Amino acid sequence: MFEDFILPDIGEGIVECELIEWLVNEGDLVAEDQPVADVQTDKALVQIPAKHAGRISKLYVHQGELAKVHAPLFQMEIESTASFEPGHPVPSPATSSPGHWSARQSDLAPTELGGAKVLATPAVRRIAREQAVDMQQVQGTGPKGRILKQDMVAFVEGAAVPVVVSAEAEAKVDSAAVSPVECIPMRGMRALMAKKMLHSVRTIPHFTYAEEIDVSALNRLRRSLNEGLAEGQSRLTLMALFIKSLSLALGQYPLLNSHMNEAGDEIAQYADHNIGMAVDSPMGLLVPNIKAVNHLSLLEVAAEVKRLTEAGRAGRLAPADLSGGTITISNIGAIGGTVTTPIINAPEVAIVGIGRIQRLPRPDAQDQLVLREIIVVSWSGDHRVIDGGTIARFNNSWKAWLETPERMLLALR
Repeated sequence: MFEDFILPDIGEGIVECELIEWLVNEGDLVAEDQPVADVQTDKALVQIPAKHAGRISKLYVHQGELAKVHAPLFQMEIESTASFEPGHPVPSPATSSPGHWSARQSDLAPTELGGAKVLATPAVRRIAREQAVDMQQVQGTGPKGRILKQDMVAFVEGAAVPVVVSAEAEAKVDSAAVSPVECIPMRGMRALMAKKMLHSVRTIPHFTYAEEIDVSALNRLRRSLNEGLAEGQSRLTLMALFIKSLSLALGQYPLLNSHMNEAGDEIAQYADHNIGMAVDSPMGLLVPNIKAVNHLSLLEVAAEVKRLTEAGRAGRLAPADLSGGTITISNIGAIGGTVTTPIINAPEVAIVGIGRIQRLPRPDAQDQLVLREIIVVSWSGDHRVIDGGTIARFNNSWKAWLETPERMLLALR
């Protein structure tokens, strides 16, 4: 029996998603609930499992294409007496569903060039035609020497073997020389980030405030506390200390833990401090948030920082991790740079960018120059809600917690 798997609703308001990777091939046997595909919505990477045990007879969507909700994603042959292990291809195409092998052959149709056969997809052959490339000269790295898209792009960008083409083909190459080899569609997380950032800069009157903070004592305290941690406990990072101390400052200035509504006529001030942290991932900038930091211990915050960072870099953040933030920290200093002008993560009203640690000379109590560990924090605020004086006083409170971390330990619950 053949059955189409219909892509279900995978999130509120989501009507399509990008097929990131097939985890199976046509002809593979799979077990019930075995992951079949990774799809990317505008909020998270979601893994699609098989509803039944059986054999994958057809994949309707190619990698990189958009899959529609309520449309077929793949077809399965329900196997009741299968004798193959899940994940192993069926050895003969004789039992494939109608059209299965013809569709597969059209995808991998060999191209006749100079008497030799070249395996390539239609997209790769199209690039070859547009760039007037003799595909016999391209070394394929796919199965059975199949030429992949990256093989063709790499060859076009820096082919070592001269390509003999006609005058007409040369004209095509000249006309295409100023065009990009590949146009990358804005989908998934990148599309969501682009839309949110454009909305923020168009609708929010930003202003920036920057200040130096001495984190020498904070770093010493972090190293000392880590030495006493038991095996298996999450080690304290500066990010965990930044987040917990920011929560303490929010307790004194709750207006910064707010959202502005779309109409710009109401402020929602929140009791819980859901502090977002920007994560640099392969899919672009992600901003998961730690829920209710004001009710978490320092070690619990450290464990959440580790979990969200690892999940973000692996593209495995849940939608709940990415929603509900009330204020954001962007630690750009982990990569480089000192001063930044971060864009507010609407509907929040403030965001802070942290620069890298610099060892700089500063006067001590006796006016003697000593080397200190200095960071620059750069705030962007929504001028409809907060003004320069408010953010300066709030930052002074945060700075005091960071520069005298012993006080912070006394205030922890």
